[in-house]
Amino acid sequence: MSKRVLGVTIPEAAGLLLLLAVGLIYLFPFYWMIVTSLKTLPETLVFPPSFFPKQLKFENYVDVWRTGPFPRYVFNSFLVAISATALQLVVAIPAAYAFARKRFKGSKIIYGLILSGMMLPMQVVIIPIYLLLSKWGLINTYAALIIPYMVSPFAIFLLSESFKQLPEDIIDAAKMEQMSEGRLVWSMLLPMIKQIVVTVTLLLFITHWNDLFWVLIMTSSEKLHTLTVGMIKLTNTEGTHWQLLMAANVILVAPIFAIYVFASKHIKSAFTYSGIK
Repeated sequence: MSKRVLGVTIPEAAGLLLLLAVGLIYLFPFYWMIVTSLKTLPETLVFPPSFFPKQLKFENYVDVWRTGPFPRYVFNSFLVAISATALQLVVAIPAAYAFARKRFKGSKIIYGLILSGMMLPMQVVIIPIYLLLSKWGLINTYAALIIPYMVSPFAIFLLSESFKQLPEDIIDAAKMEQMSEGRLVWSMLLPMIKQIVVTVTLLLFITHWNDLFWVLIMTSSEKLHTLTVGMIKLTNTEGTHWQLLMAANVILVAPIFAIYVFASKHIKSAFTYSGIK
């Protein structure tokens, strides 16, 4: 029997220390980003660096907000991320249900082709999509930032696997009650896999929120630029003003962090839901 120290065994204590060390490794960059965003410029250039500012300078956030049309960047980021995520879910949910619970000619082949899209990075298909959107006159529009993301193979796959794990008896009972398929999916099945839906929604939102490549390719107008593009402009204009760059990073990360805190319970449940690993 292992010797206990303060109520825990030595292996358990070693495991806790390891988890604490890993946690600090992951959390320290965020701490350093926030601390640096509250320093003065001379403090950011001091070596060795200080781990806490001598004077909290919240004015850095005001200065960042004034360096460019940051309110517009924030609006565009939310508009594009929310719209693209909603559109993908509207397409993915019925598609996932169909592939999970319906059998039609060529369904396996179509499903395989959709899943193969997960292996193709956006950069591979950028030229044909760009030419198509240009032909339609959609370059430099919000549509160019949203429509190409209409189908998400990842969302279809994860939701489809979740629908497959639901008991068949529930679906049979709903059909006996003459419930329409639309009502069955949206009123009964989705609430049963809400943890998966929340997790997929969060991951899709983060993907679009952090997108830089597609925005740079499809837009040249500042009215359509998002926060990620604003960060690049800030880097080019402010140079070594690290306190402003870190303040801008905090603004960029804050919505994602807030959403994660709100949805963390569902995310944890998603990874244990019905044995999903």
